[in-house]
Amino acid sequence: MPSTAANRRRMIAAMILTYMMFGILLNSVGTVILQAIQGFGISKNEASILEAFKDLPIAVVSFLTAALMPRLGYRRAMMLGLSIVGVACALMPVLSSFWMTKVLFIATGMSFALAKVSVYSSIGLLTEGKQAHASLTSIIEGWFMVGVLAGYWVFAWFINPQSPGDPVWLHVYWLLAAIAAAIVILLASSRMDESAARDGHAAGESFLDMFRLIAQPLVAAFLVSAFLYVLIEQSVGTWLPTFNREILHLPTKMSVQAASIFAVSLALGRLAAGVALRRVPWHWLLSVCVIAMAMLVLLALPLARDVQPHEDMNWMRAPLAAYVFPLIGLFMAPIYPAINSVVLSSLPKSRHAAMTGLIVVFSALGGTTGSFITGQLFARIGGGTAFYLSLLPMALLLLAIAMLKRQSGRAEREVAAA
Repeated sequence: MPSTAANRRRMIAAMILTYMMFGILLNSVGTVILQAIQGFGISKNEASILEAFKDLPIAVVSFLTAALMPRLGYRRAMMLGLSIVGVACALMPVLSSFWMTKVLFIATGMSFALAKVSVYSSIGLLTEGKQAHASLTSIIEGWFMVGVLAGYWVFAWFINPQSPGDPVWLHVYWLLAAIAAAIVILLASSRMDESAARDGHAAGESFLDMFRLIAQPLVAAFLVSAFLYVLIEQSVGTWLPTFNREILHLPTKMSVQAASIFAVSLALGRLAAGVALRRVPWHWLLSVCVIAMAMLVLLALPLARDVQPHEDMNWMRAPLAAYVFPLIGLFMAPIYPAINSVVLSSLPKSRHAAMTGLIVVFSALGGTTGSFITGQLFARIGGGTAFYLSLLPMALLLLAIAMLKRQSGRAEREVAAA
């Protein structure tokens, strides 16, 4: 039987909360890197690999399980992912160490792979038509960024300003474990009709579907766009707290809080994109956004030059760059949900899990690549110069969006002719 309106609302609420939970954990890498450097005494080179412990499991688990997810069930997969990450969070303050931090991000990556494939595939089951699909996608991604924003402040709340390396900050994971448990209970009481997601293919056939999708020009153009976008977003988001601390000389707690401006920008931009995309062709909006991102980099980074440290640094005395540079998130925001919706709404619902698996794999690889390269550049040439080099993938992203537009137009013409 189709889901009732009440079940639909409950399921959407559970999906939003699940995404917010992972927004907090996934984007805590920058804060955890900063705390690990100060508390566990590791180097920047060691810290730069932390992103890989999150992103590589996302890629591997998505690749191996995405096409099989309809058999497990999307709702059950979300519950499993939240349970795994909840246990890992509960162990973090008990086994306080850098190796446990790696284990936590492995668990987070594995769990997010299950959650993202399930959430994105469920959107097609809960909506009808491309506009409704794009709208719900933007809303869920917008709330994801609200989770990212909340994460900066939640983590900062547990940091001891007098002794940033104090392990008391690890107590934040008790709170996160409790939140994960509450969402599992909400999902357990929700229902959703998942019959349209099952195509009757054997397990091996479903796995091969992912490779068949890659061969489609539209999907290939999308994957290039997604890889480049996430490379840019993660390189900025992961290393922004360290940029604030080392280049702008903000106190540790303030460095984490100031990075939340980036999350606010992304959240506002994605929520607003749900309205803008109803009126503006998606490819024009995204092209303007990429150009605006590049212009903001060229405007903001010179403001970070020659910033001098102050013992009494506060929000009133913070450098202008601390406020201007994170606004790049406003222009990044519409890109990811828009390109995801373009490709998913062009495919049958039974292919959404396989396609989402590819989305997650290439997003994870882009995130790891961006964070690792930026971390190495931070260590060798400094944070300001490292962020200047983001202009190169921005130029490539502009070309990829043009390629995606051409292929999506061709796919629409083929459907109309058929």
